[in-house]
Amino acid sequence: MRLLHKVFLSLLLCFLCASLFAQVKIASSFRMVPLGVLGGIDESNLSAYMVAPVGSNNYICMDAGTLHAGIEKAVTNKAFTTSAEQVLKKYIKGYFITHAHLDHISGLIINSPDDSIKTIYGLKSTLETVKTHYFTWESWANFADDGGAPLLKKYHYKALEPGNEVAIDNTTMQVQVFPLSHSNLTSTAFLVRSNDSYILYLGDTGADEIEKSHNMQNLWQAVAPLVKANKLKAIMIEVSFPNEQPDKTLFGHLTPRLLMNEMSVLAKLAGSVKGLNVVVTHLKPPVASITKIKAQLKANNPLGLNLIYPQQGKALEF
Repeated sequence: MRLLHKVFLSLLLCFLCASLFAQVKIASSFRMVPLGVLGGIDESNLSAYMVAPVGSNNYICMDAGTLHAGIEKAVTNKAFTTSAEQVLKKYIKGYFITHAHLDHISGLIINSPDDSIKTIYGLKSTLETVKTHYFTWESWANFADDGGAPLLKKYHYKALEPGNEVAIDNTTMQVQVFPLSHSNLTSTAFLVRSNDSYILYLGDTGADEIEKSHNMQNLWQAVAPLVKANKLKAIMIEVSFPNEQPDKTLFGHLTPRLLMNEMSVLAKLAGSVKGLNVVVTHLKPPVASITKIKAQLKANNPLGLNLIYPQQGKALEF
């Protein structure tokens, strides 16, 4: 009887501990405010995501297709309790541009007269395009500290090299970059670290099988240990077209099928991706196409990914 009593008490203790553990919410590491989530047509809702450690107002903005309209919507949704002007000038500490297509940078260009001094980060090739095609006196004023004179010196270009983690100015975060294949140019993935937690943001990218590249494979090999250790809090990755889009007209983008193929590669390297937060970005209008993309992802998610569809101006935590 005494032995049975001890066994009963042990089982009861295990049950209580398991129940308590299940109720404990794992603390979030990052706060993300989408300023724009779509991939085209609507110029008021193009790729731009503010990210900061939870509890901090020192944000970076990953891509900048839409700024002012997205910040205004975020203020309306109470994602911020200050003015849009304050968010633009004081909260955003730097811009991380994945590539220089207009739907990823037009907000930065248009808002530059009202912005504050800060840094623009990216691959050398991306920054060269910004310098020679946008911040020029032929197309716009040169608000940067390099390029055609006179230099207004509001923005500083900081080229990032793959393989090197660097500190992000005026924040407590660090970043690494990885090149991506986006049809005829190089796009970028930014791996952002806050203490021992990470968030991964991919710009426009095609699948390795379509792009005849190893860039995605290299990226998954780099982040697989973080997935395995539960340190990667979310992957923000594009799905631009439904599965019906022909390969020859993907133009360096993903479909639901191609995304799941890529996630399968990561799963093999990491052991499992079940429950991994995958924020689906850059869905291209029209609405019927977006609806079809979401339905196809829901119908084919054998890996158990936690698929998230961000909404403009509504904050998320990971």
